Amino acid sequence: MADASPDAQYTNPWVSTDVDESSSGAGQQRLRLDRLCFEPDFEVLRKLLGVPLFLGAESQTGVPALALDIWIAYELRRAGFDADAVWPRAVHPRVLPASIANLLGSLPQKERVALDNRLKKREAISGATASSASILGKNYLKQVDVVMSNWITGPELLISTKRMDSSFGKNAANRVEESYGDVKNLRLRHPMAALGFFYGLRSTIFEEEPDKAEWLIDLLQKLGQEDDAYHSVALLVIDYDGGKPAPDDPGDGEDALAEAQLVDDSTEDIDESAELEVVQDLPLESLPRVEFAQDRIPPSLQPSQFLAAMVNRVLDTTPITLHKEARRRRGLLHG
Repeated sequence: MADASPDAQYTNPWVSTDVDESSSGAGQQRLRLDRLCFEPDFEVLRKLLGVPLFLGAESQTGVPALALDIWIAYELRRAGFDADAVWPRAVHPRVLPASIANLLGSLPQKERVALDNRLKKREAISGATASSASILGKNYLKQVDVVMSNWITGPELLISTKRMDSSFGKNAANRVEESYGDVKNLRLRHPMAALGFFYGLRSTIFEEEPDKAEWLIDLLQKLGQEDDAYHSVALLVIDYDGGKPAPDDPGDGEDALAEAQLVDDSTEDIDESAELEVVQDLPLESLPRVEFAQDRIPPSLQPSQFLAAMVNRVLDTTPITLHKEARRRRGLLHG
């Protein structure tokens, strides 16, 4: 991620494309219009998805599931949203409230380094940092994979991600069915937030179980069309060769008691330096090549459309005084 955004400088994802539009009526000329499109950085995503394949990471490490989350958060930062406001952050701790980030930035260097080191040595500090974000819906707390929130606005963006690399017949439908209940729960309490669902699916489903692939695409399209469900849904078809499939998303396996804060799930000091060093020192040229078979997917489920919808929803439902950099980046091509 550091190579993709040196010195925390992100490229602008918005691009302008020419679109021909025919005018009605005899003798009228064809008009050429500019269309604003969100262009995702798929090369970064290829590398992120290649890491767990290279490491042979098991699902309990969290690396396979985290790849999609980190990439979507990265794309939101490219769109111009504050780097610390989008969770998971690019560095540990993955969830750091804006108030604490602002406090860190205001401290003298000595105190800032000491507090920053303390935050990094703990997996989570109750009430301050976390490795994942839980959001209260209408009736229960729900772990959400990609979040943008602060105490002034409340949740502004909530994205759930799922990944399926095998066992399509048993698990593919379950993940979508779970999402129906989750989005109803979240949207009833946060009707103004941008809600999205991002599904990663291995390309082998089209050869092994083509009927289920067609059915799943249709189901995901319908999931994004309901008035009281997600504002947008995306499907990413992941294509890689060799090796064992990446571990599937286990679904909603979080501890409901811990989510409801009925049990203590805090952790002692941990040393992540060894694990982080392994990932940071990976030779990028040795990562397995990952491709995307998006030609199999309808336009309504493309990641570019999804990311544009999420960004536009946030900007369209907040005052112009908020998210100025995101508005500036989009406005550069709006004319």
